[in-house]
Amino acid sequence: MRLIWQGMCGATMVLATGCATAQSSVTLYGVVDVFVQYLDNGGKHSFSERSGGNTGSMFGLRGREDLGNGLKAIFDVENGFNVNNGSFFVDSSALFYRQAWVGLSHDRYGSLTFGRQYQPTFWALYPSDPFRADEVLSPLAAMALAQGTDRNTIASQYQPGRVSNSMVYTSPSVGGFKFYGMYGFAASSTQPVVATTGNFLDVAATYTGYGFYAGIGYSNQHSGTEVVPGLPVPLGLLGAEHFTAALAYRIGIVNLQANYSYNRSKDPAAHSLAAILGAAHSYSIAEAGATIQVSAADTIEIAGVERNVRGVHDNAVGVELGADHSLSKRTALYARVGYLKNNGSSSTSWPGIAAVPPGSKQVLAVLGMTHRF
Repeated sequence: MRLIWQGMCGATMVLATGCATAQSSVTLYGVVDVFVQYLDNGGKHSFSERSGGNTGSMFGLRGREDLGNGLKAIFDVENGFNVNNGSFFVDSSALFYRQAWVGLSHDRYGSLTFGRQYQPTFWALYPSDPFRADEVLSPLAAMALAQGTDRNTIASQYQPGRVSNSMVYTSPSVGGFKFYGMYGFAASSTQPVVATTGNFLDVAATYTGYGFYAGIGYSNQHSGTEVVPGLPVPLGLLGAEHFTAALAYRIGIVNLQANYSYNRSKDPAAHSLAAILGAAHSYSIAEAGATIQVSAADTIEIAGVERNVRGVHDNAVGVELGADHSLSKRTALYARVGYLKNNGSSSTSWPGIAAVPPGSKQVLAVLGMTHRF
């Protein structure tokens, strides 16, 4: 009897283990990216080693559990880091700066997730940027992040790409169409600047089919605050609306890409700090470019971008050329050459590089390596 009981327990444990293995999984994944950079920053020349020029260096854990009848529990936590010195990327206080969310997914009805997540407009825009919205070397990212250094837009808000305290619904793909909706609650941060952000609404829709891609997005940010060096009190960030459109079309080995966004701030209150500084102008960003698949191992990227601030002489133009060569499915070498020119009072700079004086230019050239695991 005892032997029979032991056998039944052993068989039950084996079956349970087999079921758990079949129904759930956790995957460790990541990217290690490093590059050497030459920079002409307004006439000052330098060489440096940096991280994340092709894809941000990161590692993450992604998991799912099959709950039956097409329903799954899903999660993803993703850290960002600088491989050149081992530090956290952007925010040293956030272990999972890039993503941290959990939720439910259904094969027929889509997914609902909660946490720090990419906003829907990011997914609508992403396929239309030849440099994949890279936070370090994409000229599109340079133009978006200029909001925080340009004195004419410093009280405006930009689309952050990721939103904390958010709920996101993602529909399944239906006939090539996909829909996204997000609501984010107010949040605060201490890095890279001390700031608070208000509630955030974002909706987007995309279509993919027959070599064609189209995406549109709309987001509405409530007001917040930001500590700006040199100002006696925190600066009030005005509520803003963002309108985004993106297109891509593949012709043979060439994928043509373009996007446009308009960022409209609310009017500042009379005699407020934002009004006194004239720091809440609306602005637009436009980009056009292409990705060329020269061979199975070689890709060329090119993009031109312009940022234009309304109501003042403040605009910047940029162009970037890139080349990627795959050594394997996981490892690639890459090169980038970029040029940014500021006009009027514009002070746009490549991300992570000190802002240049208004009206000056930047030139950079990099050689790097990316490994995925």
